[in-house]
This record gives sequence, C-alpha cells and structure tokens, in this order.
Amino acid sequence: MCNLYRMTKGTQEVARMFAVEPDLSANYGAEVYPGYPGLVIAEGRARAMTWGFPLVMKGRQGQPLKPKPVTNAREDKLTTPFWRDSFIQRRCLVPISQWAEAEGEKGRMTRTWNGLPDHDVFAVAGLWRRSVEWGDVYTVVMVDGHPQMAEVHDRMPLILSHAAQRYWLEGTPEDALALCQTWEDPITVEQTTERWAGGGCEPEQPMLF
Repeated sequence: MCNLYRMTKGTQEVARMFAVEPDLSANYGAEVYPGYPGLVIAEGRARAMTWGFPLVMKGRQGQPLKPKPVTNAREDKLTTPFWRDSFIQRRCLVPISQWAEAEGEKGRMTRTWNGLPDHDVFAVAGLWRRSVEWGDVYTVVMVDGHPQMAEVHDRMPLILSHAAQRYWLEGTPEDALALCQTWEDPITVEQTTERWAGGGCEPEQPMLF
C-alpha cells in the first residue's frame, strides 16, 4: 500500500503540466502523509485536498471513534459501496514525484522510494469526494505491484500515461476499469537508510479497501 509519497513541484508548475487552472491558495508539503493535504487534479483545477476518505469505526460500547483516513482503494473494490459513487462520478489525478514503501525488519524499516525514470512528476489515479469531517478528500487507486518491487510490496499506485489520463477523468466506468493495469515500463527504485517512522501511519495499518 502507499502511505507516503513526495510531490516536489509547486501548484502553478503542476497546473501547467496538466493544462488546468491553479488554486493559488493550495497548501501542501513536499512529503504527503495520510490525513495531510496533497495536490489533486479535479474539475479542471489543481487544488489541495486531504489524503484519505474518513472511515468512522465504533468502539466497544457502540460509540463513534475518531475517523481514520483510508488512503488507498483496490482496483477490484471500486464498484463496492464505499467507493462506487466516487468512482462513477468523481475520478481525479494525483500528481506525485515518488511513492515510498517500507522495507526491512519490523521496528527497523527504512524508506524505499519508487518513481518513473526521467519524470519529476507523473499522475496516478485517484477518487475524491466531499466529507463532513475534513472537507474535500481523495484516495489513491492501487493495482498489482511492479516486478521491480516484488520483494518489498505486492501493490502499487495505478500510474496513468498521458494518453490514459483523459479516459480516467472523462471515460465511462468501464473505460476506467480497463485502465487498472500494472505499469509495464521500468520504474526507479531508490533504497535509503532513512527510517520509515515519522509523521505518518505505520505501513502495516489496514488502510487498503
């Protein structure tokens, strides 16, 4: 699953890349964690939303607990009740520079960054909606992992080529489902000694629906 990614370009530059209008008030960090704001391409604009659909669980006495951000949506679950309305009506693009996976022994995990060769920014598929809890929110669509990351994780974000982006945004649900394939071209894999922990949720936390 993807619980941390980088987006290192500014709103105006990203808006030019995707030929949309920039929301100059958008505010987000270079590293995006669950529950934090990230940049999203939706409704013809580059704007900030909170990463993760709020999921409200109940405690032992039936009391509502603090919402958890569901940051990832499995491609085979897009037509289930939790995602269906957003998948049919509110698909978006999520610009990213790299996404991180946790690698190593539990308690000593480090960050391994994945991206595309010669791409400072590329688009992954997303869904968005409006929420009472956090305003506009988004999630990232996940597919089977690339062979180059097989030893780290078996899932990865759905990367969209330039040609596929319009079909994801404007096509029918059937068009969009047909795009849910693992990226076939090479990816970059950057192993680091940087510890995984810090600012985000633990990688084993169940955030993938």
